[in-house]
Amino acid sequence: MTVRGFYQPNDAWVGDVIPWQEDGVFHLFYLHEDRGATTGGMPWYRVTTEDLVTYRENGEAIASGGPLADDFNIYTGSIVLDDEGTHHAFYTGQNPENLGQDGRALQLVMHATSHDNMTSWQRHPEHTFGAVPGYESGDWRDPFVFWDADAKLWRMLIAARHESGPERRRGTIAQCTSTDLNHWEPVEPFWDPRRYVAHECPEVFQIGDWWYMVYSEFSDAFTTRYRMARDLKGPWIVPEYDTLDGRAYYAAKSAERDGRRLFFGWIASKENSHDDGPWQWAGTMSVLEAEQRSDGTLAFHPPQEFRSIFTSQDVSLPAGTRLNAADGYSDILTDKDTPSAFRLRAHFEVEEGTREFGVLLRASADGDQGYALRLEPHRGRLVLDRWPRRATGTEQWHISGDVPFAIELERPCSLEPGHHKLEVIVDADLCVATLDDATVLSTRLYDRPTGRAGAFVGEGAVTISHFSVATREANQPAAQIKENRLVAPSA
Repeated sequence: MTVRGFYQPNDAWVGDVIPWQEDGVFHLFYLHEDRGATTGGMPWYRVTTEDLVTYRENGEAIASGGPLADDFNIYTGSIVLDDEGTHHAFYTGQNPENLGQDGRALQLVMHATSHDNMTSWQRHPEHTFGAVPGYESGDWRDPFVFWDADAKLWRMLIAARHESGPERRRGTIAQCTSTDLNHWEPVEPFWDPRRYVAHECPEVFQIGDWWYMVYSEFSDAFTTRYRMARDLKGPWIVPEYDTLDGRAYYAAKSAERDGRRLFFGWIASKENSHDDGPWQWAGTMSVLEAEQRSDGTLAFHPPQEFRSIFTSQDVSLPAGTRLNAADGYSDILTDKDTPSAFRLRAHFEVEEGTREFGVLLRASADGDQGYALRLEPHRGRLVLDRWPRRATGTEQWHISGDVPFAIELERPCSLEPGHHKLEVIVDADLCVATLDDATVLSTRLYDRPTGRAGAFVGEGAVTISHFSVATREANQPAAQIKENRLVAPSA
């Protein structure tokens, strides 16, 4: 499946993305996950995009080294370009048959170079190295390499774990340095908070006077977080809202173009394509843009290029509609179902004391069943709910009323009285909601493929100043570009 604006290869899934931008083109290497369809190891594949909407598939970029190789599985890494025009790929090599002293599969940092604009890669096994003393050999991955202009050397950040300490707080970002990109010397950890199991996919970048460190963790909230500092050496500050998205969006890494910082991550799929299924590793590529606020913190939202493909007005609700339910619930719905792909924009004027409001997606005509993106000012959060919820038995009281929303997707946010806008992009089972161009909640919507859109309020009052649903022209995906040739969408 490939949809316009999101990317997923046919019969496979997108794992961690390794983005590289050059001459206006985003080269998006990714871990190609086929979930057992083949017996080969994990390779890197590559897609490219210039407009953040359509993607050109370039096929396999770095193949598995084979069953006996250290890089049978090729995991996350990074790309850099040296002064002579050579591209360098640093990546994690792993083979489940190669065990370390701790009995776990070794993870190794490996190196390849390209002299033909990343079309082919030559491995350099002589540059391979594993965890240095003091670190676990089974956690030595995701090398991120960047040039430190002040120190005049290359730095490599590595997701690692200390050999000792509390099991779930040994995670650290180890560090090596180099002057030639071939030989690396271990130095003190780049960041060592003793906070998580691991800090996956680390990266750093600078915007203006601020440095940002981004990493993904799975021991507290399974999400991608960021920290900020005035200096590359820290100290690193925890912003009030330190996550890019919720549970469903993971391993996001970024690239810069024309002063814009774009993040490329994956929206996880769920087992058996069911709302109640457990989240799986890998999914569909999704892009978020980060914008720097005046205080240095970052706001996140889909890029305008993606938003702008939804141009055909479909349905709307009357502007100026006031929903008032001082001690109850009130809603209003569109008079027809939304299409499979759409962009919904809802602007609310929220009155003092309102406890909840939001939008309904794929709802029944009476609004009783469907999905709800609910904003709760008194709790400062955006959540995804649905009705009916999971039923655990035959009796009325067996309904999961004690699970009031998808807890793992909860997004903290500021919801003072006044104007707020909620934007939702839905495409088949994918959903990306954005509050006030700053707070993102991505998820899957499997069980209800159709239904109406609407707005609601609970125990309070809101005025709807704008509510519209727009679609792509004829609700068709853009032409898909595959195998270096144009493939028109089917009729």
